Amino acid sequence: MSVDFKHILYGGDYNPNQWPEEVWEEDMRYFDKARINSATINVFSWAKIQPEEDRYDFEELDKIVDLLSKNHKDIVMATSTGALPAWMVRKYPEVARTDYDGKHHKFGQRHNACPNSPVFQKYSARLAEKLAERYGHSDRVVCWHISNEYGGECYCENCEQAFRKWLKKKYETLENLNKAWNTEFWGHTIYDWDEIVLPNALGDGLWDGNTAFAGISIDYRRFNSDSMLANYVGERDAIRKFDAATPITTNLMGTYKGLDYFKWAKEMDIISWDNYPSYDTPWSQTAMCHDLMRGLKDAPFMLMEQTPSQQNWQPYNSLKKPGQMRAQSYQTMAHGADTIQFFQLRRSVGGCEKFHGAVIAHAGTDNTRVFKEVAQLGGELEKLGGQILGSGSAAEVGIVFDWDNYWALEYTSGPNKDLKYVDQIHQYYRYFYSRNIPVDMISREADFSKYKIVVAPVLYMIHKGVAEALETYVKNGGILVTGFMSGIVGESDNVYLGGYPGPLRKMAGIWVEELDALAPEQKNTIQFADGEESFCNLVCDIMHLEGAETIAEYSSNFYAGTPCVTKNCFGQGTVYYVGTQLEKAGLEKILDTVTNQASVHSLVQETTALEVAVRRAENCDYYFLMNFSGEEVSAPKAFADKIDILTGETLTNQTVFRPYDVRIIKMQRQTDSRQ
Repeated sequence: MSVDFKHILYGGDYNPNQWPEEVWEEDMRYFDKARINSATINVFSWAKIQPEEDRYDFEELDKIVDLLSKNHKDIVMATSTGALPAWMVRKYPEVARTDYDGKHHKFGQRHNACPNSPVFQKYSARLAEKLAERYGHSDRVVCWHISNEYGGECYCENCEQAFRKWLKKKYETLENLNKAWNTEFWGHTIYDWDEIVLPNALGDGLWDGNTAFAGISIDYRRFNSDSMLANYVGERDAIRKFDAATPITTNLMGTYKGLDYFKWAKEMDIISWDNYPSYDTPWSQTAMCHDLMRGLKDAPFMLMEQTPSQQNWQPYNSLKKPGQMRAQSYQTMAHGADTIQFFQLRRSVGGCEKFHGAVIAHAGTDNTRVFKEVAQLGGELEKLGGQILGSGSAAEVGIVFDWDNYWALEYTSGPNKDLKYVDQIHQYYRYFYSRNIPVDMISREADFSKYKIVVAPVLYMIHKGVAEALETYVKNGGILVTGFMSGIVGESDNVYLGGYPGPLRKMAGIWVEELDALAPEQKNTIQFADGEESFCNLVCDIMHLEGAETIAEYSSNFYAGTPCVTKNCFGQGTVYYVGTQLEKAGLEKILDTVTNQASVHSLVQETTALEVAVRRAENCDYYFLMNFSGEEVSAPKAFADKIDILTGETLTNQTVFRPYDVRIIKMQRQTDSRQ
C-alpha cells in the first residue's frame, strides 16, 4: 500500500479522557497556536471503552473524535489493546503473562497480555473491529495505530502449547528437531512433542535470560515475535472488514531486540517508531535507528513518538537544550520521516509518566520555552507543506542488520560477554555518518546489487542462500566488508565444521584457527602494511591466509606477525575481513581504503562538522544541514548562494551554524548529485 499523507502530520499522543471536558476546548486553542494538525488518541482506553465483558461504551470517544474533527485535526486512531482491562484478568487469569522466572502475573502494568491467549486474541480483534466499524468511515482518521510498543515475552502453558505447534510446523519430525537443537548434548533427546518445555529459568535457564541450548532460545525468540505479529495481523484484519484504505501501523522501537522488525514490516502499511535517545546517545546512533526504520520497507516512515523536552524513565532525564528538539526533528525527517509526533500533548497529572515532557506543561500555559519551540517548528512544517513527503534516499552503502544474528550472537556462551550486536553495527555506521556518506540499513534478504559496498559485521549466523547471494554480489564486482564472529553457525546455532568463517571462507580467502577474547583492560597492537600502528581489543581471530593478502597484522601477544585484517580479490569484487575490533583510527583507515576503492563519496566534498543528509524527490534533492557538534560551524562552500527553504535566507561563505541550527536546501537534480 502506498501511504500518502496530505501534509506532514504534526501532533502526538493526546489523552483528553484524563481531563475534564472544559480543558479540551482550551487544548484546541493551544493546538492551533502550535500549528498541531493531528492527534493520536485512544492508546490506553480499553478499560473505558469496554467496562464489562459484554458492554461497550463509545460516548466519550465519540466526543473526542467530534471535537478533533470540528477543529480540523487529523486523527491517528489507536486500538487500545496495549493494556488489559482489570475485569478481563480477574475473570480470565490466563490472559496475563508468566515471566522468565515462572511467576504468573496479576492485573497491572501494560504490554501485559499473553500473545497466545485465545481470550486476548478474541477480545482484542473484536475491539479493533468495533472501532473500525464506528470510525473507519471518517475522513479525519488518517491512520490506524494497533496496540502500543509490542514487546516482552510470556512463558505460560498457552505459550508452551503454541510453541510445540510452531515447532511441529517448522521441523515436521522430532528427528529434525533433535538434530537442529543438538539435543545429544547433556542427554536432552526429545522423544515426544509434549516433552518440549519452554527455555526459561524453570528449564534450561542459565543467566541473564540465556539457556544451555541457544538453538531452543533462538527458536523461542522467533516464535514469540511471530506470536505478537499474529496479534497485530488479527487486529489489522479486523479493521480491514470496515476500512479497506486507511494505512495501519504500530509503533516500533528502533533496535529493540525482541521482535524481528524486517518480518513485521511485511505486514505493516507504513513503519512508525518511538525515538527516545538518552542524554549521551551519539547522534550517529539515533541516525542509524532512523535509517533502520526507513530500511524496513525502503520507504518513508512515521515518527510516532518523541518527547518535546525530557523523558522520565531513564536514569538521567536531561532537558533538551534550546533548539535541540527542532534539530532532532529535522534529523528524523532527513533520514526519512514524513511525520513528527510527540508523547505527549498535555502532561499527565499522575502516574509514572507525570514528569514525561509534553507540549502543554503542568503550568497549563503557552508561555513556556518548550511550547514556543513546538510552535516555531509547527509553523515551519506548515510552510513546507507536502513538498518533502514521499521522497527517498540514494545510498551506495548497505549495512546488514539481522535480528536472527542479533539473538544468536548474544545467546551464544562465549567468547566475550561484552560482544554486543548493535554496538558492532554502530561502529561501522558511525564511520559513514561522520563523513556524510548515506547508508541504507538492509536485511539479509536485500538486493545487494544495489550497493557498491555491503558491510556485514558479526554475521555470525548464515542462513540458507545468504552466502550464495553474497558470493554472487562479490563476483559481480561488489565490495563486502565482514570480519570476526562471522560465518560461524547455521540457522539452529550449530557450527559450520571445517574451519571459520564457514561458508564465507572461500570468498574471504582466510581460515580462522582460534578466537582470543580480551578482557576490558587488555588490548593488542597491530601494524599496517605501511608501518602505521593502531590498537585492537575484545576479540582477535588467529587466522591463516588462503589467497588473501594481509592489510594489517598483530604486533603483540603470542600471535604477533599473523594477519588481523585481510583483502581478497574474488571474481570481479573484493572481500575485506576485519578479524578484530579495531580502535576508531584503525577502522577508519580500513574503511577509507574501502570507500576509495568503491568510489563512494561524501555528500559534500569538503570536511565539515555538520551532519549533511539528503532526501531525493522526483526532480530535486533536499539537503538537510544540521549542527550537532556543540560548536559554531561555517557553512560548506558548496552551499554558498543557496537558499534555506525554512527561512528564505541565502547562505554565504560567512554563514555560521550555531549549535542545533538547521538549514534545508532544495537543489534541482544534477547528473552527479554530490556537491
